[in-house]
Amino acid sequence: MKNVFVLGGTGFLGYFTVKELLNRGYHVSTISRHSMPVDGLLPPEVKHNVGNINDMSDGDILEMLKDIDGFVYAAGADERTLPEAPAVKFFYEANVLPTQRIARLAKQAGVKKFVLLNSYFAHFAEEWSDIPLKSNAYPRSRILQEEIACMEGEGGMDVMSIRLPYIFGVMPGRMPLWTMFVDRVRGQKVIPVLGGGTAMVTAQQVAEATIGALEHGVHGGKYSICGMNMKHSEFHQMVVDALGQEESKVTVVPLEQMKPAMEQIDAKNADSGKEQGVHMSMMAEIQDRDAYLDPADTMPILKYKEYDIRASIEETLRKCIQG
Repeated sequence: MKNVFVLGGTGFLGYFTVKELLNRGYHVSTISRHSMPVDGLLPPEVKHNVGNINDMSDGDILEMLKDIDGFVYAAGADERTLPEAPAVKFFYEANVLPTQRIARLAKQAGVKKFVLLNSYFAHFAEEWSDIPLKSNAYPRSRILQEEIACMEGEGGMDVMSIRLPYIFGVMPGRMPLWTMFVDRVRGQKVIPVLGGGTAMVTAQQVAEATIGALEHGVHGGKYSICGMNMKHSEFHQMVVDALGQEESKVTVVPLEQMKPAMEQIDAKNADSGKEQGVHMSMMAEIQDRDAYLDPADTMPILKYKEYDIRASIEETLRKCIQG
């Protein structure tokens, strides 16, 4: 396998994946909706096209994927989006339908390996059967996205999914999404958080795991990757420390104290005709649990390395604060 196509190569995860592919001697091509955020973001040996792949004809996509061995799907809408209700329609059209079409055309073009960058919400929607996470639009669409891509690949193209947790790292020309956490904490004396925690990785680990799936993954494999696990309280304390807010206090509060406010946000969204992909009341349930993963489940298979996650968090927060 020599030639890899990355959908979304100038985005956060696409950028790191392109860089790591080049480091390993692959020939890389990509398309992104927008031009590079900074000049020279991708080296000249990368074949970069600007455009919306969903607006291209089947014939143009087949021509673009000629002689491509592996495909990385690093695009789509995430749970931060607040679409018009019903949210399931938005996420189905944003995540499922485009993936189905691209996977079908990739197989038709002769692509042998297809890696979908997905979400660990799909993992926990399957694991936590005692709460209705699976019925929320975003995880529901992510599970279907995996299934439909695998079906399109049957009999000729191996399809693998990387289920991603919190991701840290910085790239030129883009602000980290964690700016929203910094803004939430900035100037606050008391920062209430729920008692759960989350799995975390660096963007470099995502890139390595993605290539690991191309090289070692099996068809239908769903790989929930992890570098380390951390309580939300510890992460928010790192935000406080990065801001230099010595007087601020991170306080763990019970679910029953936090959930009514989250339910009010859901009601307000509904009144305005909006619906989140994961309801805020459900997000409270999630953040009260340990959404932890074991690196030993995927690291030996995908062969991504250990990194200093805390150092990556600190670097990411510095970028958020300094701009």
